[in-house]
Amino acid sequence: MVQQYQSPVRVYKHPFELVMAAYMRRFPKCPLIPVFVDSEIISQSQSDDGSTVVTKRRCTIDVEAPRLLKRIAGVEYLYFIQKNTLNYRDRTLHIEVHNETFSSRVFVRECCSYTVHPDNEDWTCFEQTASLDIKSFFGFESSAEKIATKVYASNIKKGKEIIEYYLRELEEEGVTFIPRWTPPADSRGVTTSLQLPSDSTARGFPVNSINDGLSVAGPSELVAGSADDKLDADYIRRYLGDLTPLQESCLIRLRQWLQETHKGKIPKDQHVLRFLKARDFNMDKAKEFLCQSLTWRKQHQV
Repeated sequence: MVQQYQSPVRVYKHPFELVMAAYMRRFPKCPLIPVFVDSEIISQSQSDDGSTVVTKRRCTIDVEAPRLLKRIAGVEYLYFIQKNTLNYRDRTLHIEVHNETFSSRVFVRECCSYTVHPDNEDWTCFEQTASLDIKSFFGFESSAEKIATKVYASNIKKGKEIIEYYLRELEEEGVTFIPRWTPPADSRGVTTSLQLPSDSTARGFPVNSINDGLSVAGPSELVAGSADDKLDADYIRRYLGDLTPLQESCLIRLRQWLQETHKGKIPKDQHVLRFLKARDFNMDKAKEFLCQSLTWRKQHQV
């Protein structure tokens, strides 16, 4: 069975360029992420005007798995390929990751994006999706899936904390502003140097909260939903409570499913979460329960 993850929208209240400088400090290795052993750039290219940089890395990961399972698999480390497309002009970073190790047995794919906040150009939004499909793993498919899910979940929240750590580090170093990219005076044949540090030196949508006061109206019992409406992490924490990353993912995916399959108004977020909790965050059971409830409400015009 394919395991999926969808993050809420996470907002950094810092400009995109500063967030990128903090992000680059994660490479080539990051002591704050113990499983991230090392990385190396295997290819890098940029557009003629220097506005777009595409970087491919091979990342070495030390998965916290039982020694016996590692011996059976015959590996000590796992290798992943990461492709980063950084667009200075549009102020976006798109990240694609897939596994190189056991690619015929296991399929892991992760997509992340950093974009400018639609309502505040000095803030940066982050979103993340991932999928895991274990076809065969020496008879230990269930164990491998549990380990992979546990390790991934434990590292999700670390990502934001690490960016914030490096943002503070930059501030302590006196770096509080990085100018935006501007095209060269004559881009014909000109190669523009990167504005962000390299590994060797660095060590559009509405969201539900857009300011420090989180001036968000509490969601109403049935609300109009659209495919472009996304949940903000701060909104979830304030109005729905503290959820684990996987619980947040279940809520977001069930909400997306409602938006895509049901016309008109959908249950408010608190009610969607209630259905998930009633079925122990089992997506299939929650969908069935929710459909039964919506059908009953329609029949009785409630």
